[in-house]
Formats: sequence, C-alpha cells, structure tokens
Amino acid sequence: MSEQVVLLGASNKPERYAHRAFRMLREHGHVVLPVHPALAEIEGVPVHKNLTAVSGPVDTLTLYVNPAISEPLADDIVALRPKRVIFNPGTESPLLRTRLDQAAIPSVEACTLVMLSTGTF
Repeated sequence: MSEQVVLLGASNKPERYAHRAFRMLREHGHVVLPVHPALAEIEGVPVHKNLTAVSGPVDTLTLYVNPAISEPLADDIVALRPKRVIFNPGTESPLLRTRLDQAAIPSVEACTLVMLSTGTF
C-alpha cells in the first residue's frame, strides 16, 4: 500500500542514509515529500524548504536530522499531524517523543531502510 512519506533531512548525496531512504521509499511505491532548506530538487522531485510547505495528509514522517534540528520543529511536526513518526538511528529525542505522545501521534525508534527491507514499513 502506497503511503505519503515526508522525509525530513532529505539529501541528494548518494552515500547518505537519507538519500538511500528516498530512493528505497520510491522503489516501494511510496510518494516521498523531501524536506531540506537548501535543496530545490532530488532526482527531479521538488524539495520542500520546511515542514510548513508540506500539504495534504501525511502517513509517515521519517526523521534524518539530529535533535538539535528536530526539537525546534516540534510545533511544525505536531501541526503536520503525521499518522506516525520514525526516529531513525541518531535522531532519537525524548523531548520530541514527549510532544508527539501528548499530541497522540505514534512514534517508533527504527530504521526506515530496515523496515522497508523486512516488509515492516
């Protein structure tokens, strides 16, 4: 089943996990909405400058930024109302997780790449 996935911390660098996730999500048929303030596009897909530029329902928000970047975006993340948030390795944030819990937004500490590879996404 195809999901609309926001990828916060998207990258156009093939060696980055965020770029691997971008490609793998698309290979699995998901609609990927990359977010990065300095990129215009990745492989022809327009990049949103910030979370407030994303519109429409969001099934999953997958995080590829460290807590110093994600925590100040807590209000924007809650306003996005994703059906779930994935904290990829290195992105874990107790503060953000508490905010998500308070807003009744499910979150999981997992790896998007592993989840896609094992059919648990």
